[in-house]
Amino acid sequence: MFSISFGSDNHSGVHPKVWDAMRKADTGFCPAYGDDPLTRKVLKQLEWLFGGGCEASFVITGTGANVVALQNLVSSFHAIFCANSAHINVDECGAVQKFTQARLKVIDSTNGKLSPEMIFPHLLNNRDQHHSQGRVVSITQSTEYGTLYSLAELKALADFCHQQGMYLHVDGARLANAAAALDCSIKEMCKDTGVDIVSFGGAKNGLLFGEALICYRPELCENQRFYRKQCSQLFSKMRYIAAQFEAYLEDELWRQNALQANEMAALLASKLKKIPQIRVTQPVLVNSVYVILPRHITSALMEKYHFYMWNEALNEVRLMCGYNTTERQIDSFIADLISML
Repeated sequence: MFSISFGSDNHSGVHPKVWDAMRKADTGFCPAYGDDPLTRKVLKQLEWLFGGGCEASFVITGTGANVVALQNLVSSFHAIFCANSAHINVDECGAVQKFTQARLKVIDSTNGKLSPEMIFPHLLNNRDQHHSQGRVVSITQSTEYGTLYSLAELKALADFCHQQGMYLHVDGARLANAAAALDCSIKEMCKDTGVDIVSFGGAKNGLLFGEALICYRPELCENQRFYRKQCSQLFSKMRYIAAQFEAYLEDELWRQNALQANEMAALLASKLKKIPQIRVTQPVLVNSVYVILPRHITSALMEKYHFYMWNEALNEVRLMCGYNTTERQIDSFIADLISML
């Protein structure tokens, strides 16, 4: 165990208000599988946050959220477009392909983002019976590179998808960080841009577990609960997910946590940029910093601080900040890094 980790925002503990909410819910008996009053109340709160005209549901994990959402949108002969760095392509062990039997069509992207111009050439064979039929564009907000889609870019993608008879899915494991960085509401980022289905992550931003799945398409919502069950994402003691989200939504704790993580990443990047031997490789917009370190210090630094290699050929590493990252932790990291140069 590391006293300080920049490996992932998943490494942060549970926010005290979330623990308190779970303890408060941990009394007496309660109906299972979401039939309890607390779950029903919090789902309504989530639907309000996302602008209404949608249906919210809870799942257990981020991978589960992606699988349930995409299973809801495709048949086995369909294709799902995503960036080459997308979590569904790199880090989910083929879960989307296993459950949906649809094809992932991976598009190279240097910054983790897709655009209509990048997707359109891959649709030229659509409607030919010999080819998988393009059905979904799946994007991540914020992306695996820490980049962001502007509201205009999201709307352009949604409009393009709908013109092509496709859906837009948003993997929102760090949706809170994106909204905090763009200084916008969740409604503005999702409903107003035309997104069809989106996840609202919690585990990377102070929750113990649980993600919310938001579907804006009434014709799809009816079957989503069955896919959730088939994909092993229907949690029996649902009140414990709902309790976490009740705390997460109160006084916009989700935004407070995300702002803290984003601000610490910006601080870390500003200090790294002052060191001539260090190169920050990506714009720092949310809570991730991508940096090329001198090779001779990387192993020693990793022995004291946990972080991951991103591109071994370049010796580029990823440094992540969480809601509980502090300025003192960053100062300690910078001091040790400088001492090793």
